[in-house]
Amino acid sequence: MTVGTVDRQLRDRAARVLPGGMYGHQNAKLLSPDHPQFFARGSGARVWDADGTEYVDLMCSWGPIVLGHQHEGVQRAVRAQMEKAECLNGPTDVLVELSELLVDTVAHARWALFAKNGTDATTTAVTIARAATGRDKILVAKGAYHGSAPWCTPGPAGVTAEDRVNVVKFEYNDLDSVRAAVAEAGAGNVAAIVVCPLRHDTFRDQELVEPAFAIGLRAICDTIGAALVLDEVRAGLRLDLAGSWESHGVRPDLSAWSKAIANGHALACVLGTDALREAASSIYVTGSFWMAATSMAAAVATISAIRDDDGIASMHRAGSRLRDGLEAQAKSHGFDVRCSGPAQLPFLTFAGDTDFALAREWAAGCARNGVYLHPTHNWFIGAAHTDADIDRALDGTDAAFAALAGADRAA
Repeated sequence: MTVGTVDRQLRDRAARVLPGGMYGHQNAKLLSPDHPQFFARGSGARVWDADGTEYVDLMCSWGPIVLGHQHEGVQRAVRAQMEKAECLNGPTDVLVELSELLVDTVAHARWALFAKNGTDATTTAVTIARAATGRDKILVAKGAYHGSAPWCTPGPAGVTAEDRVNVVKFEYNDLDSVRAAVAEAGAGNVAAIVVCPLRHDTFRDQELVEPAFAIGLRAICDTIGAALVLDEVRAGLRLDLAGSWESHGVRPDLSAWSKAIANGHALACVLGTDALREAASSIYVTGSFWMAATSMAAAVATISAIRDDDGIASMHRAGSRLRDGLEAQAKSHGFDVRCSGPAQLPFLTFAGDTDFALAREWAAGCARNGVYLHPTHNWFIGAAHTDADIDRALDGTDAAFAALAGADRAA
């Protein structure tokens, strides 16, 4: 299978009116001709492309779908709020309700500030840290993705050296590297260390945080008077509702959230401690749609459902079944693979596949067999992934392994 007629027609039309035909991480050039660019609908753990082909969705819209597409509880909350209002002259009461829920749920949080996407949240957190400390420098891990603003975007086009002059890099899970970065910046100049709960850079295996690293970062920030900012945009609500590093006994000063927070409705937030409350009150950040009510209603319903239905345990179980199945399939077809990351955010690489050619071919085979995943970016498991969904996904991945093995033998 290659992409269908409707998808090809939409690509042709898009090429005339969109930069590059499609921009950002959803550019089809990052996948293969066998991956659809345009989609029509979703339900539960399944999606249908513009030509009506069905897939088990292992990307969950790149993370936002945590309860499943068209989750009835979330959609009911959205419909009820939409009948009253979406965008008014000021926020509705759901702003306060959601803030209270987040403060009650996330261990370090004492206040909340809302925006629309992950870049808003990470950039706002950096701004708050600078306002609180009066310092300039921000430390981030090499290869980490914290958004698409000039200070953090992985793309150099249109970005000046001045946009990055206050960003200093360190190696993830390497405290000596962090100490060297602090020394390079000057301890008295560091406003914040921004870090992800796990290393989930593209084009590499994922890497879980070493508890000693998380604890060490907290100690370094305390020693130099910098804010520890945990970028929860990708992992948030999938590992621990109280915070992804809560199991390590490490709480950040600020955390940035988006993606899964409202099950696909546009929302982001920054959560912070009492010590950063005044600084958060002093900065000016806003957006015309940042107070929109339906996404906040969706977030209340989403967080409540994950909590009440033990959604994280469900995601872990489904992801573990998928990982175990993939490892067994790869072995049976003669491939040496590595499944990395938490079960809720799985990823698979082939040994020695430095250019990801095998991964791309296998991912294309998965798409041809009704499984949508990505060859270079981690995947996402949602609470809607049932045993039947995982079994169907494993049927497709097994067929893709078989086809890849046949191609290798023929070559």
